[in-house]
Amino acid sequence: MAKDRFGRNIHYLRISLTDHCNLRCVYCMPEDMTFRPNPELMQEEEIITLTHLFATLGFDKIRLTGGEPTIRKNVVEIVRGIASTEGIRSVSMTTNGLLLSKLAEPLAQAGLERVNISIDTLDPEKFKRLTRWGKVDEVWDGILAAEAAGLTPVKLNAVIVTGYNESDAVPLAGLTAKYPWQVRFIEMMPFAGATEFQLTQMVTAAQVQKQIEAEFGPLEVVNNGKLDGEARLFRLPNGIGDIGFISSVTVPFCASCTRARLTADGILRMCLLREKEIDLLTPLRAGATLEELRDLILATVWDKPWGHGLSEGTIPLNRVMSEIGG
Repeated sequence: MAKDRFGRNIHYLRISLTDHCNLRCVYCMPEDMTFRPNPELMQEEEIITLTHLFATLGFDKIRLTGGEPTIRKNVVEIVRGIASTEGIRSVSMTTNGLLLSKLAEPLAQAGLERVNISIDTLDPEKFKRLTRWGKVDEVWDGILAAEAAGLTPVKLNAVIVTGYNESDAVPLAGLTAKYPWQVRFIEMMPFAGATEFQLTQMVTAAQVQKQIEAEFGPLEVVNNGKLDGEARLFRLPNGIGDIGFISSVTVPFCASCTRARLTADGILRMCLLREKEIDLLTPLRAGATLEELRDLILATVWDKPWGHGLSEGTIPLNRVMSEIGG
C-alpha cells in the first residue's frame, strides 16, 4: 500500500497515453501546438511494465488520459494489457469522444469499464469555435456508442468559458432530464500555454449552478452531498441523470485526493497543479531494477503535497494540460 505523509492511501493512477490530440481547445493549447516525438513517449511494453509495478504497490484504479488517448496506436491492446493486470479492479478513460463510434465496442471488450467524454456545448458553431477543429455530431455519436457498448455510467465533462459558452450550461444540464448520464461542470484551471486566458475567463461552479437553478429550480442534493470522486452531485427535479460540479479552483478537494499521474513521457506527478515531478522512464530504460523503481515511486508518493497553491498564486507552468493528462 502506498501512503503519503498525511496518511492518504494513494491508489488511483491516471496514465497519459499520449500528449497528442486531434482537437485544439482554446483553454488547453495553442492551435500550432508542437507535440513530443513518439520515441520520447512510453512504449506499449513500458506502460504495461509500470502498470504492473504500480499494481504491486496497491494501485487498483486506472484512468487513461491524453492528450487524446484514443489516437494512441494500439490503444485497444494497451487497455487489454492494463485490464488483465492482477490487482487492477477498474479501468476507465477520459476522451473527447471523436473516435468512440468506432472504438467503444472494442475498448469495452478489451476491459474498459467507463468513459468520461468532454463536450462543452451542444451547439455546432460554438463547439467548432471552442475546439477549433471539432464537430459536435461526432462527439454525440461517440456518446451513444459508449452507452451502447456498456461503458456506463456515461459521464460528460464540460468547461464553461466566459465569452464562449456561458449560455450552454442549461442545455447540457437539461440532458439529465432525458438520459441517465452524469453531466459534470469543471472549473477551468490555470496552466502554461493559455494561462492568462484561463485566469480571466473562468466561470465558477457556483455561477454555473446558479444559472441552472434559475432555469430549472433548486437542485436536489445526491448522496447527502458526499463527493463522487471529485464531483459534488445534484439532480434536476424529476431528472434521471446527475449533475456534478467540480470546483477544483474555488472549493478544492485536496484532502481526499488519492491520485497520482503518470505522464505520456513517463514522469510521475503527484499533484496536477504542482510542478514537482519524478522521471520513471529514464531509469527504466537505463536498466533500473523493479525494486529500485518501486522505492522511487514510494518516496515520491510519500512526498505528495497536501494540495495545490492557486490561492497563493502558485500556477504550474512547466507543462501545458495535454502534457500532464487530465
